[in-house]
Amino acid sequence: MKSHVKLMTEGKPVRLIVTFAFPLMIGNIFQQMYSVADSMIVGKTLGVAALAALGASTWPNWIFLGVVMGLSQGVSITLAHSFGRGDESRLRKGFGNSIVLCAGFAVCLMAAGELLAPEMLKFLGTPEELIPQALIYLKISYAGIPVITAYNLLASTLRALGDSRTPLYSMITASVINIALDLLFVRVFRWGIGGAAWATIIAQFFSAVFCLPAILRIRQLHIRRADLVPDIPLLRSIAILSAPMMLQNFLIVVGGMVVQSVVNTFSVIFIAGFTAGAKMHGVLEIATSSFGFAMTTYVAQNLGAGRIDRIHEGVRSAFWAAIATACVIAAVMLLTGRMILSGFVSGTAEEIEATVNVAYRYLAIMCVCLPVLYLLYIFRSSTQGLGNTFLPMVSAFAELIMRVASALILARVIGEDGLFIAEVAAWGGAVVVLVFSYFHTIRKIENRKGYSSAYSITDRGQ
Repeated sequence: MKSHVKLMTEGKPVRLIVTFAFPLMIGNIFQQMYSVADSMIVGKTLGVAALAALGASTWPNWIFLGVVMGLSQGVSITLAHSFGRGDESRLRKGFGNSIVLCAGFAVCLMAAGELLAPEMLKFLGTPEELIPQALIYLKISYAGIPVITAYNLLASTLRALGDSRTPLYSMITASVINIALDLLFVRVFRWGIGGAAWATIIAQFFSAVFCLPAILRIRQLHIRRADLVPDIPLLRSIAILSAPMMLQNFLIVVGGMVVQSVVNTFSVIFIAGFTAGAKMHGVLEIATSSFGFAMTTYVAQNLGAGRIDRIHEGVRSAFWAAIATACVIAAVMLLTGRMILSGFVSGTAEEIEATVNVAYRYLAIMCVCLPVLYLLYIFRSSTQGLGNTFLPMVSAFAELIMRVASALILARVIGEDGLFIAEVAAWGGAVVVLVFSYFHTIRKIENRKGYSSAYSITDRGQ
């Protein structure tokens, strides 16, 4: 089987970006399928309380996944710069050092998660009746952190080298396995909410296994024992890029946890409806992360090659493609959302109707403002691809402030809808910072005397 590695420094930018992003979008559809399937199978089989427990565990789970994703994104930018520059020695060394670094992080995060899980649920004010089930889900999920870290490292490495097809195929495989195991563990074996957690971990394991042969086929990644020896300047470079993104993801999660703590003060019906609506948030984001990964890879490779003109053209093309995509997805979800949401819950007719009404109000507000979210991803990922991960982190502070202030204030003033508005207010606050961040960074690079490549950016941490 041939390698799908692609150099994005030549060819029409819009075609490169869209063809890179499209497989990731399909992959995200399958990823959301098994995320939604988790919720649907749990809600339909185990009831509203189990669905609410699943929602209560979402942000404590993401607080560690955010660190894993931030680290893998930093690795991806470092490798994409080296690949675009044609520096195979640094590419191999970067990949080898990343393996060691990610392994260490995975073990530490797993231990911390197992230790802190009960306290996080209590900190969020999780209703007592939901804690036992939520704790089971979290404990099992945290045990799978090494598996999830392995998948993220392998998939990020492939994307850095322009391969978006293999992550697509791995995600399709994981989705099919996850849904099948959900049905087996939850509905047949009656393992409860823990069965859904085990299904996700096993599916992620197979997705990592699927990516491994593709990595082994790439000649430039054939690491030697010396490539595993820590290279302090290189690790510092990865850390400079990764740390702000880990903090950025952490801040987003903190904001979500504050919102969840407010949500937990409402009824179980509202918590379940909010959870269902939040799961549909993932469906709305199907193309956001795809455009984001495409822009990070595209910008980083072209920066490594010194092609600033291509970066400008690519960002303009991605801007309009993202707006069009957001409008299409929003229209489809407004038309079909209520029908889809009805598949999340079981119970009396009154419980189902009340839960779906909550979820659809949340969905409708997000759909109307969806273009803002897509622009957020375009400008954040492009800025990160330029080697500046600090200002996107600053945008996360803006996002945190807007989300928390809106949730705490609007929930008191206008009630439940205030919690829904908090999400889109956070998007708006982040976009304002990110638009400035991108133009500030690109002008700084253009004005740098003697600029020739991205090497100085990643090594100086600017």
